[in-house]
Amino acid sequence: MVDLKAKPFYLNDEDIKWVKDTISEMSLEEKIGQLFITRIHGDLADPENAEIVKKYHVGGIRYASKGSNQVYNFIKDMQAASKIPLLAAANCDNGGDGAATDGTFIASGAMTEASESEEVAYNAGLVSGREEAALGVNWNFDPSVDILYNWRNTIVNTRAYGNTPEKVIKYTSAYLEGLKDSEVAEIATCVKHFPGDGVEERDQHLVLGINDFGPEKWDQTFGKVYKHHIDNGLMSIMAGHIAMPEYSKKLNPELTEQEIMPATLAPELLNDLLRDKLGFNGLVVTDASHMLGMTAAMPRKDYVPGAIAAGCDMFLFFNDKEEDFQFMLDGYKNGVITDQRLNEALERILGLKAAINLHQKAESDELMPAEEKLDLIGQDEHHQMAADAADKGITLVKDSLDQLPITPETHPRIKLYYLYGELGGIYNSDTSSRDRVVEELEKAGFEVDLNEGEAREKGKIMEYRDKYDAAFVFADVRGYAQQNNYRIKWKAPMANEVPWYAAEIPTVFVSLNYTNHFIDVPMVKTFINAHGNTSEVIRQTIEKIMGKSKFKGSYNENVWCDIWEAKR
Repeated sequence: MVDLKAKPFYLNDEDIKWVKDTISEMSLEEKIGQLFITRIHGDLADPENAEIVKKYHVGGIRYASKGSNQVYNFIKDMQAASKIPLLAAANCDNGGDGAATDGTFIASGAMTEASESEEVAYNAGLVSGREEAALGVNWNFDPSVDILYNWRNTIVNTRAYGNTPEKVIKYTSAYLEGLKDSEVAEIATCVKHFPGDGVEERDQHLVLGINDFGPEKWDQTFGKVYKHHIDNGLMSIMAGHIAMPEYSKKLNPELTEQEIMPATLAPELLNDLLRDKLGFNGLVVTDASHMLGMTAAMPRKDYVPGAIAAGCDMFLFFNDKEEDFQFMLDGYKNGVITDQRLNEALERILGLKAAINLHQKAESDELMPAEEKLDLIGQDEHHQMAADAADKGITLVKDSLDQLPITPETHPRIKLYYLYGELGGIYNSDTSSRDRVVEELEKAGFEVDLNEGEAREKGKIMEYRDKYDAAFVFADVRGYAQQNNYRIKWKAPMANEVPWYAAEIPTVFVSLNYTNHFIDVPMVKTFINAHGNTSEVIRQTIEKIMGKSKFKGSYNENVWCDIWEAKR
């Protein structure tokens, strides 16, 4: 039973009438289509995109991030093509950069924790809301409320707001307050990834995720976080492809090991735990359906309708549109999805749309903001917020030999090493930050010699010491955990970039992304977590290395990676 008058919908009688009437007027195909969120890859201006919306009657859209004008026009075209207003979603983990490539990065979860500032978290939410709303986005798939217990976890390493439930509650609450106060439009709220990532070290893109906490421990940690946000009116939750065996068996003792499923397919977790125990009345959306944590659970023809039958209300992404639509339709016709379950899902989907006034905006032709609102994206105020977050969040973890400050006057000649992950991939690893590092170092007055190629020869050590005054290593490693933990990959075995030079000249290691690189470079004596690869973060990091401003960020014990040598 869905209570549309209660939290988090708070609909009045007129709104509820729109929900009920709209559902009653839908064909079966239109009802099935509302369960899907489609993701558009490639050219956002392709006319075929509108045909997908018309043919499959989807309830929501996601898109590959592009420039703000492209995104704005894409969402405008999709809304125009849809009979029922669309939920248009974006992943704004760090600010408006998650909604458009020219959006403003404020701070990741890790940078926010390092800053120890609720204002930084608030500003990340505020800018996310302002910039995505200016594009026509109306549903934010963030923040992550996962808890980083395991330092080896790279999936939420930078997205988690801490390693305790208290930190996560503190900063994600501030983020959501900022999102709510973003002024320009109503944004549907969402947190992820229920029942919680951060305990293990693997990746649900590749395997079934496991949260192995027992019921009592989960209730006191992840459960505490979810209960807090549910009580505060959270509108939607993204369920992860994460199983919770001990809790599932407690809720349903008859389950065999083979029957334990990820939360996206586990009715005992979605209904008994999330709905009944935690009191969540809002919408549940699956995480992306191409991830192996879901695909390996059962045949796709079974888990497409199975996710809705288990208690999810929306299904994130088609594989093949025609095939998945038919799988869902067949699931209803075969009784996998009951009339009651379908109607509950539709009431929540339409209820969420009404809660952010999409029905009224559609009637008054105001689904899209005025195009001049795009001027909000990247405005000076937002860049000042980004500068403040960088100042507070950049963290000196170790300087055990007191090598800092290093300036162009004291150490003019710098050997620069730049490390990155596999190019491309789901996190779009590239080498763009390398150019920003070189540019900012040279602006500061350093002479920079960039180490390039796969050379293995070090040359004469004394010549190296005579030629360079200090070595800087900037790591912008991105990617997903194809191994147990996404590690630094040197260009070649014993390549000359491996930090053999740390004992020869002053060496400063700067991570622009992951916080756990001590596992690979425990020998470096000066280690900085900068938490971002923007020009602003890089510039301020260099200023702090030079002693022009103080390091203000903090760190938790995860940073040491359980390596005794790292603290030396």
